[in-house]
Amino acid sequence: LRSQIYTYPPQPQRPVRRQDSVRVLIKFKIKYSKLVTILGIESSCDDTSAAVVRDGILLSNVIASQAVHEEYGGVVPELASRAHQQNIVPVVDAALRRAGIGKGDLSAIAFTRGPGLIGSLLVGTSFAKGMSLGLRIPIIDVNHLHGHVLAQFVRQNPDDRVPEFPYLCLLVSGGNSQIILVRSYNDMEILGRTIDDAAGEAFDKCAKVMGLPYPGGPHIDRLAAEGDATRFKFAKPHIPGYDYSFSGLKTSFLYTLRDGIKADPDFVEHNRADLAASLQRTIIDILTDKLAKAIDATGVRTVAIGGGVSANSGVRAAVADLCAKKGVEAFIPERKFTTDNAAMVAVAGYFKYLDKIFCPYDTAPYARVEI
Repeated sequence: LRSQIYTYPPQPQRPVRRQDSVRVLIKFKIKYSKLVTILGIESSCDDTSAAVVRDGILLSNVIASQAVHEEYGGVVPELASRAHQQNIVPVVDAALRRAGIGKGDLSAIAFTRGPGLIGSLLVGTSFAKGMSLGLRIPIIDVNHLHGHVLAQFVRQNPDDRVPEFPYLCLLVSGGNSQIILVRSYNDMEILGRTIDDAAGEAFDKCAKVMGLPYPGGPHIDRLAAEGDATRFKFAKPHIPGYDYSFSGLKTSFLYTLRDGIKADPDFVEHNRADLAASLQRTIIDILTDKLAKAIDATGVRTVAIGGGVSANSGVRAAVADLCAKKGVEAFIPERKFTTDNAAMVAVAGYFKYLDKIFCPYDTAPYARVEI
């Protein structure tokens, strides 16, 4: 094992004062061995997750979800941050134990810096900094959106397939709907994005007005399998380029319910499955129409999907069918890697570790950021 001593931040010209709490001077070892072991920490919203990746292979991935938000119909930021504080230590401990390693085996700690809820991000960021200081190993900040895009590289076995660069990624979640050209792990270009609401928000908001529990997306997916997707027609946007829009769809859906309830007070109950199926079909059509145009324009021969909405069975099937028709390779991650998880954070951190891209201890989380 060879090692090199790094000082982070760089040695200042003046001595570091005791009261200088921002610039913490610490020496840590960058290990050069056959085993690069990264601990990933994810706390951007309401899932506390920790994962261990060794040489790009996933050893463990632990997720603690928060059921407390269900009764409020959405995530309550203050409750989320408090739950993260309760969960972070046992979740990290479980990830290390399931991976069969000790703290001393870690090469670095990767954490989600943003975007997300500031209170939630602060928990993961602060924990990563504290653990890094204690173990004298570097920390790596990860863009949450990069993590979703790079979830395709989460390998559970050495022979698992991963995409080759460049590839197109359809990133769809509650807050994002984007088509991204991925040239490398740190070179990504947004070709199209939503100009208002995201696909995941459309699923959840339409589910809410139908009286379905939060989060509504999985319930729409379940009901859609039982309904007639051609029963109702909803508005589709006509946005130039590769950009998306879902606000008009939400309004169209709301007006359909309003008019239906006027004629039949039990309209939603009598047509719930057909409404869900028609809504899901419309969202999928909007997503895949722009994706097809991007495939034709770029000539890229590999397509991947990521984000929470990519767990939807209809979206997964539609993207697979589109890729088959276009003759391009499709990468569709397992459902457990589509929602927020630390495995994708650890993998993104692993790429940055190989290039020695670390962050200082005064790094602050951010609520909003682009690719």
